[in-house]
Amino acid sequence: MAKPNEPPGAELGALVDDLLQSTGMLLRRLRSEAAAEELSLSQAAVLGRLARQGDATTADLARAEGVKPQSMGATLAGLEQQGLVARRPHPTDGRQFLFRLTPAGQAARDRRRLLKHKWLTEALGGVTPAERAALGSALAILRRLSAS
Repeated sequence: MAKPNEPPGAELGALVDDLLQSTGMLLRRLRSEAAAEELSLSQAAVLGRLARQGDATTADLARAEGVKPQSMGATLAGLEQQGLVARRPHPTDGRQFLFRLTPAGQAARDRRRLLKHKWLTEALGGVTPAERAALGSALAILRRLSAS
């Protein structure tokens, strides 16, 4: 509830600020738990996208990640050098390549996910049943917000 001297919408603004700060802190913590894999955020995002959506071109990945194709090319080159992705010629466009996750890339992605999952499972072990229920309700709202 807004305080008497606060302008209208101040309560919502405070909620927005707190939500941004809290989600940012959680994401940073999850990233630090998976940092042992020594992948950049961009590299990890590409591995995840290829795992979820399958083979893709540099342009497709750049568009999906909101970066320039040149930047995505550098990210893919690093992943390819590490043996985490492989390229093959595009079946209909000889100017392009399709990139896919290699077994080593899938294993690296799985390790990162496991590290994050392990930490979050342990952290949630200290949460009361009522807090878990509240978190479940909040997650439904967050999913709805992210779909809009």
